[in-house]
Amino acid sequence: MRNKLGAARHHRLIYLLNVAQRRLQRWMAAQPQNEVTPAQAGLLFILGKRDGVLMGEAGGALDMGPAGISGLVDRSAAAKLVERRADREDGRAWRVWLTPKGRAVLAQAKTDAAAVNAALTEGFTAAEIDVVARWLTSIQDKFPRDPEE
Repeated sequence: MRNKLGAARHHRLIYLLNVAQRRLQRWMAAQPQNEVTPAQAGLLFILGKRDGVLMGEAGGALDMGPAGISGLVDRSAAAKLVERRADREDGRAWRVWLTPKGRAVLAQAKTDAAAVNAALTEGFTAAEIDVVARWLTSIQDKFPRDPEE
């Protein structure tokens, strides 16, 4: 490995990553224009790319288990952002579809996400952001959602 153990320990990466995530979540939740939670926005982004996705696929894309995605879809359906429909080929499976309100909220969420991403990357070069993105992505491979993997 390129990093020396002492240097990695000095950066307190676990602490910094946790604090950054909590502060960003709190800041986003406090924005008055946000009609949805970050998790709901994530669901809308997925459906914006592929409307009618299976709930399990949406959960996998959001790194959520069955109970988590079920609750998220329930809350999003109650807010009239999405609609849940039985799969035509497998009556046990459910697909999630955007509603007209969900499409409108998705458009605003895209604008808001672009502004947040601009703030997050301000003061850094594209090459530096590429390294940060690669590092954050590598965490998903090193620490899978299912610890048995």
